[in-house]
Amino acid sequence: MSVKDAVAERFLNICKNRNIKPNELATMSGVTPSTVYSMLDSSRRNISIVVIKKLCDGLDISLKEFFTSYEFDNLEQEII
Repeated sequence: MSVKDAVAERFLNICKNRNIKPNELATMSGVTPSTVYSMLDSSRRNISIVVIKKLCDGLDISLKEFFTSYEFDNLEQEII
């Protein structure tokens, strides 16, 4: 799994656990819905740490809390 896919999966899992839709996450985080859907789109390969931070702020979690999750355990090295 790529880092980008792990980030998307982590946000999806948090939203599922909190019963939050992607549009709600966007509103809570002060970003556009297209930004959230772009981050969730598996065909898109890049996501900025600034967007991750904004989404974490909207969810009221720290970056440390976000990245301390099984999705980020054992990620393979990414060579592009």
